[in-house]
Amino acid sequence: MSNSEEPVVLGQPTVGDEELAAVAEVFRSGWLAGAGPACRRFEERFARTAGTAHALSTSNCGSALFLGLKVLGVQPGDEVIVGDYTFPATGHAVVQAGAKPVFADIRPDIWSADPAAIEAAITPRTVGILAVDVAGQPGDFDEYRAIADKHGLWLFEDAACAAGATYRTRPAGSLADLAAFSFHGRKGITAGEGGALVSDREDLIARARKLHTYGIEPAISREGSGALPIPSFHELGYNFRLSDIQAAIMNVQLDRLPDLLAARRSVAKRYHEAFADIDGLTVPVELPDREHPWQAYILTVAPEISRDALALRIREQGVQCNFGTYASHLQPIYGDQPPLPVSADAFARHLAVPMHANLTDTEVDRVTTTVRDAVHSLT
Repeated sequence: MSNSEEPVVLGQPTVGDEELAAVAEVFRSGWLAGAGPACRRFEERFARTAGTAHALSTSNCGSALFLGLKVLGVQPGDEVIVGDYTFPATGHAVVQAGAKPVFADIRPDIWSADPAAIEAAITPRTVGILAVDVAGQPGDFDEYRAIADKHGLWLFEDAACAAGATYRTRPAGSLADLAAFSFHGRKGITAGEGGALVSDREDLIARARKLHTYGIEPAISREGSGALPIPSFHELGYNFRLSDIQAAIMNVQLDRLPDLLAARRSVAKRYHEAFADIDGLTVPVELPDREHPWQAYILTVAPEISRDALALRIREQGVQCNFGTYASHLQPIYGDQPPLPVSADAFARHLAVPMHANLTDTEVDRVTTTVRDAVHSLT
């Protein structure tokens, strides 16, 4: 890399004057805290995006996952089947709710939980299925639903990366009893941090809304009362609220979503064309009955090439890259786990290259040339 070349970053948010103006409006309103008017506006709009009747904004996706498990009634001693190939926040939420995650191996093509592996993991202690949309592409939700209904289980979608994705024309978020989203800085739409819990079930979201504000109704629900409402605390709750500053940013991000998705899909198309003929690399799969939001673009490196050595060669040229995500069952926090060979293989061989809506044609060309040269240097 020459000294004049800036690095090509792995991920980058798309924010600008519109977000600043929205934040200024919140400043003028005087309501900067959580669960205020900007949050309510965002929740109404995001529910429509997710194809659900209700949405609750949260401090992050981890808190949305935890709240979802709590309102689904998870108890100590319960088992929850979790798609293995995911950032450990998914499994952590199950542990934090008092239950045991039972990890299921994945499909080798789109890396979401294999329905057969889910079925095989069910025991008398199983209460539900927590299925992950890996890199944003939804898994096999019709099959998951059939399994859940057959065994009397609930179904929960970890849609952290999936805003704007679809499965058989249905939006990510509408595919299960509940779904959780992330608005972390590397996600397709972002306020730096934040999350949402969505559902068609009003009872679940109403209970989650109470729990996410210390176990009482949010302050905005008491505005305009003719009396002096003094809430009473009857159960242990949490502070998992999104601030109105973040919600204002998210309202602008929702406006941007169609263009952001189009930009990412354009980059993915160019990557497909450039990487498809490189021996030693396999491009990611987008199934024809799904729309992929391309939160990440993950290449699979052939076994005869060291993924780690390849990553270092690419980074030396100023192009950021990283491993894909985690084989959760290999993380020490979860103790000894049965082997899950497909997920373990993905963990060892995946390489994520730059993917965001701001990538220029010149940067895409630089990424593809750098990756091609690095592969050739190692083969």
